[in-house]
Amino acid sequence: MAKKILVIEDDKDIRDTIVYVLEEEGYEVIASDNARILKKVNDLEPDLILLDNWLTDWTSDLSGQQLSKALKNNPTTRHIPVILVSAVNNLKEIAQAGEADGYIQKPFDLTELSEVVKRHIAIDL
Repeated sequence: MAKKILVIEDDKDIRDTIVYVLEEEGYEVIASDNARILKKVNDLEPDLILLDNWLTDWTSDLSGQQLSKALKNNPTTRHIPVILVSAVNNLKEIAQAGEADGYIQKPFDLTELSEVVKRHIAIDL
């Protein structure tokens, strides 16, 4: 059974690229342009979350860092690896403050994307 990855990215081109690459590698991918999908995270049961740090249309003003921290402090979701994705210069510090499991700096290489995902998710063979 394919591992499930939740991709939350508001830039359509970046989101579509991530989805394409991950599906080609055999993952099941659920994509959203906003973080409201996190309200259904327990039903979706993702094995990994790729989360944009700056979602322009997220009306609660929560950043990816804050969303990651909330996921990591929730007993039902803390086991899910969260990878922040952003172009900000201090992404490493933001990811650490948000208790994220890792980060991917934009612009990113597709090989880097694959490697970071593989590092945080085991593929069923």
